[in-house]
Amino acid sequence: MKIATLADFFGVGVIGGIKESERSGAEGVQLYAWNELNPFEITSAKIHEIEKAAKDSGQTVTALCGELSMVSTDGHGLESAANNPSQIEYLKRVFDLAAGLSCNVVTTHIGIIPEDKNSAVYAAMQSACKEISEYAAGLDAWLAIETGPEPIKRLCDFTDSIPGGRIAINYDPANLVMVTNDDEVKGVTLAGKRIVHTHAKDGIMKKYTGPEHIYGIFAEGGIEALENLGDYFAETPLGQGNVRWPEYLCALRDIGYNGYLTIEREVGENAAEDIRLAVGFLRERLKEL
Repeated sequence: MKIATLADFFGVGVIGGIKESERSGAEGVQLYAWNELNPFEITSAKIHEIEKAAKDSGQTVTALCGELSMVSTDGHGLESAANNPSQIEYLKRVFDLAAGLSCNVVTTHIGIIPEDKNSAVYAAMQSACKEISEYAAGLDAWLAIETGPEPIKRLCDFTDSIPGGRIAINYDPANLVMVTNDDEVKGVTLAGKRIVHTHAKDGIMKKYTGPEHIYGIFAEGGIEALENLGDYFAETPLGQGNVRWPEYLCALRDIGYNGYLTIEREVGENAAEDIRLAVGFLRERLKEL
């Protein structure tokens, strides 16, 4: 397994974040497909500049994050059949951008997968993911759905319902600990080879209210809405929350995962320093495997 960072959270722009990732000792970076990397506006010259910065810094672009709220302000991912054509078009352009950066994973939140497989929302999400899967297959790439809005078993069943094997999982153990109250270690075994990318994040649950409630608020208010959810959970620096890192990393090893542990630090007074400390934390934990 290798260590990566989310370049945007260094707070110094994409190129600066790539350079900071190298300084932190990481081997890769995930980039957000928004702002500087808006796939509808980015130029070939900018793509070349980012590709060169990554190469010069010894960083692999591990994944692009497709931020669906860029396209639709309702924040509910692929839940709405009416909104999905624009969402799908955006994700296709993100895949094109990823290919230009020699990257084959796009991560995203697609909304909350319903328990009822016969619901209209489930059908809308399936239909959208089938189209995305076909496009991703043409680029030998994967759409990795982030864990959290539903139990792992439901997410696995959904990915398995999409033909082609190009709808996979971006595994975030902290989301399961903080919000879903699902076992982050057993979930790895259940998800298995569906995991193509991970986020290294930590946190604690203060009060369970259910992922539907939390992710519903997030969908309506974005990252800023997380500030109003402090009664329910808290994100922490790596090693200071309730993610069981030794057991979690052993589970990843046991399923044969050899991809990236991409550090995500969305909050905190000094996220950049927390990221640098997280690289060291993961390095030590990997030595213990």
